[in-house]
Amino acid sequence: MKFLKWDVMQRVVIIGGVAGGASAAARLRRLNEDIEIIMLDRGSFVSYANCGLPYFIGHVIQDPSTLELVKPQQFRNRFNVDARVNHEVKSIDRDKKTVSVKDLVKNEQYQLSYDYLILSPGAEPIKPSIPGIEKVPVFLLRTIPDAVLIRDYIEKNESQKVVIVGGGFIGLELAENLRAISMSVTIVEMLDQVMPPLDREMAQFIHKELISNGVCLFLEDPVDSVGRTNKNHPFIKTKNGRVIETDLIVLSIGIKAEGKLAREAKLDLGPKGHILVNKHMQTSDPAIYAVGDVVQVSDLITGQPLAIPLAGPANKQGRIAAENICGRNTKYNGILGTAVVKVFDLTIASVGLSEKSLKNTKIQYEKVYLHPNNHTNYYPGAIPMAVKLLFETPSGRILGAQIVGGPGSDKRIDIISTLIKMGGTVFDLEELELAYAPPYGSAKDAINLAGFIAANVLRGDQPIWHWHDLAKIKERNGFILDVRTPGEYKLGTIEGAINIPDTLLRQKFNELPQDRPIYTFCAVGYRGYLATRTLLQHGFKEVYNLSGGYTTFNVARSRTENVIKACG
Repeated sequence: MKFLKWDVMQRVVIIGGVAGGASAAARLRRLNEDIEIIMLDRGSFVSYANCGLPYFIGHVIQDPSTLELVKPQQFRNRFNVDARVNHEVKSIDRDKKTVSVKDLVKNEQYQLSYDYLILSPGAEPIKPSIPGIEKVPVFLLRTIPDAVLIRDYIEKNESQKVVIVGGGFIGLELAENLRAISMSVTIVEMLDQVMPPLDREMAQFIHKELISNGVCLFLEDPVDSVGRTNKNHPFIKTKNGRVIETDLIVLSIGIKAEGKLAREAKLDLGPKGHILVNKHMQTSDPAIYAVGDVVQVSDLITGQPLAIPLAGPANKQGRIAAENICGRNTKYNGILGTAVVKVFDLTIASVGLSEKSLKNTKIQYEKVYLHPNNHTNYYPGAIPMAVKLLFETPSGRILGAQIVGGPGSDKRIDIISTLIKMGGTVFDLEELELAYAPPYGSAKDAINLAGFIAANVLRGDQPIWHWHDLAKIKERNGFILDVRTPGEYKLGTIEGAINIPDTLLRQKFNELPQDRPIYTFCAVGYRGYLATRTLLQHGFKEVYNLSGGYTTFNVARSRTENVIKACG
């Protein structure tokens, strides 16, 4: 590594620690021993694991100090970084290249000059103006003190019921952890699904998991007001008129960029208040860089403006800002939004574009669903995964993926994320050589299977239909063929389907129409694929297989009413 030198000592001031700011500070020191680095944070911690906060509330993590990754004194001792906590930056003077800082402990204000400034203030939880909100115990979760406050309140008041408003990452992790300490948990979500980055049919698997673990879930029913009953119990009232009594409320409805300093300094901002940066993480002021949740970057696939608050990208952006300050030409080329979350026994992982987002582009795409096990069937403990793979047609370029399953789901998403970064296609998925042993995977890994299926679609070997195509099939007078066993057929099938098991298909060609398109399906897609290949090779002109089979069809078309009934 080449260490850079400046003729005159330069000062870099960093506003905000946590992921982006702390990474920038450490990288600056590794590249230049002579630079003066001052990191300011208005909170009591300069580098902490906010992703671990729900697990502290749920007693998985007992000691909150373990969430503090690097203490201020450690920054000074190891990196010679002057890390000042409880120091809030009140304003930026770009002309004088100074910041106005308030020491919150001493209640004193001072000016601090800089040669370069890095903004890493992050984002703050959204707290909407809800009628009556001041009358009930309402909490936000963003920092270690927030988590301590929630845990202490629950323990001191022996709280038994909680309403979580919002079904995003933090809301779901919090629901699991509060159930772990035997609390009654209700999630109220204004959308028709939890986990908005996922497509709804994939989120349905999460809905089932929440309900099966005793979480009460209300979808498409936003909060209207909050208040207290005649017996002084807190409650929330939803738009649909539902009244839910609770002991406390946690708001988890999203975050907004902390853009106040940048806005007042007249830096260029995006439509939602995020700081605009170039690929070097440089703002509209060449001496000011910005990283983390506060910035607007670009989607790696589409190039469109995007802001996704994730720790991994924030760390990389901090590193890149530091390298450019030190004279290196390093670029941040865009974000994929690779993410994973644990919800009870499910691992939910995603990367790239969802179908919802693809519909807002001009990209021609196709999708496939599959339900492979996370490792070989014969090794005990195999757990099915629900996989959705999105790819460009006809090139096969991978656009995104979503996996809901057990252990190993994260591994598969990471592989797909890597391929997307490298411009990979579904044909590359076919060819990947992956580690295999019975406890970890299969000789034909789930990733390979996704590639096989998608490549078969592109080559024309497997024409497919989807769970939402039923109305079009009826318009075409399509013949729906259930190739599962009679026992499976009796347990539930698609309306109007005729049952002929795939093993008997060759004996019953005469029972199938030659003048109508045939739409096959099985449980997860494999037997339907075999039936499709058989029929196409025996002269049937139009045969399509249901991608993901009846499993995907049944879950995707299940109704929200079932969720509401489960709450009593």
